Amino acid sequence: MHIDSGDTAWLLVSTALVLFMTPGLAFFYGGMVRSKHVLSMLAQNFAVIAVVSIVWMIAAYTLAFSKDVGGVIGNLHLAGFADAHADVPGLHLHVPPLAFAAFQMMFAVITAALLTGAGADRMRFGGFLVFAGLWVLVVYAPLAHWVFTPHGWLAQLGLRDFAGGTVVEINAGASALALALVLGARRGWPHEAMPPHSLPLTLLGAGILWFGWFGFNAGSALASGDLAAQALIGTHLAACGGLLSWIAIEWKTTGHATTLGAASGAIAGLVAITPAAGYVNSVAAVAIGLAAGGAGLAAIRLKFRLGYDDSLDVVGVHGVCGVVGTLAVGIFATRSVNPNGRGLIDGAGVHLLGVQALGVLVAVVWAFTATGVIAFLVHKTIGLRVVRDVELQGLDMAVHAETAYEHGAAGTATRAL
Repeated sequence: MHIDSGDTAWLLVSTALVLFMTPGLAFFYGGMVRSKHVLSMLAQNFAVIAVVSIVWMIAAYTLAFSKDVGGVIGNLHLAGFADAHADVPGLHLHVPPLAFAAFQMMFAVITAALLTGAGADRMRFGGFLVFAGLWVLVVYAPLAHWVFTPHGWLAQLGLRDFAGGTVVEINAGASALALALVLGARRGWPHEAMPPHSLPLTLLGAGILWFGWFGFNAGSALASGDLAAQALIGTHLAACGGLLSWIAIEWKTTGHATTLGAASGAIAGLVAITPAAGYVNSVAAVAIGLAAGGAGLAAIRLKFRLGYDDSLDVVGVHGVCGVVGTLAVGIFATRSVNPNGRGLIDGAGVHLLGVQALGVLVAVVWAFTATGVIAFLVHKTIGLRVVRDVELQGLDMAVHAETAYEHGAAGTATRAL
């Protein structure tokens, strides 16, 4: 194995950037909840870093990336990061395998952290951490094996997912829906107003996520070359497209362009470009971002009609926009960016689009079903939802014996729907 020092340096930096996304997500989500729950949201996100990282080292990494067993799961050869310097089966890396393992660890961390948004204001701290550890083993690791390893059965069919449209985004969205249904709605939802308490905090979190996403997508090239550069600029342009699309629709329908809409639109664009960043050109990246902004806002409006309480819109922003981006690969992928991707506009017909649609279906069904089972079992054993008095008092004081603000605070903004 030839180790390239430049590629290694880029991957190590990218790993740090992806880790930074989880504190960014904590602030993004923390600003959107009421002031009595903000520390709980921050605590869940920070604690999930520790839980998922240890579970990843012990068993999840080997299930995702070690030698294939029947096309569906890895064996236990790399458990505990054993033989960490050996080649990762099927991958021709120019970086130390342990650096690759660390990079992928951060993907698992941020994906599990996304689920805190679905259960905001009502989820038990300990119950969620147990759920998160089980979820990474049972739901995330197998899907990562199917998609991210060359021997996985979806990869063998030709699925193209550059940085996790199925493994991260659709997985998180479908899992969030299952988790929200098991938990049930927040007390008072949807009749009681539950505005975000600190939009500046949310905007700060969105900015950190935008920054970290450069490592998430461009780092997935696993080399510091042309492909990483294209993935980086495509990531940025898609975020810009998503932001502008979201606030334009808000302005047209409500007469206002909100800061929460701007932050949400940028994240929607970043989500959608994730599977496509290494396959599409810059113009297509803008188009994907524009489509994601509209799709994400429409999905959030729809949740009120469907009656499920996904508190911070993981389903709409991550799940739906992940579908948009995954399908977009089948349309916009071009050999001028990546010789391994050829979509409809590059003259390949609908074959890749069909494979991408299958990947979407598999990710949704697998994540929703498996997550639902895990959440139900945790809920019925150790408990996954706090009792009524704790929810009404606020998780910060009742669970953590702390408050974020001396006198509390409450904002007045809501997403323009």
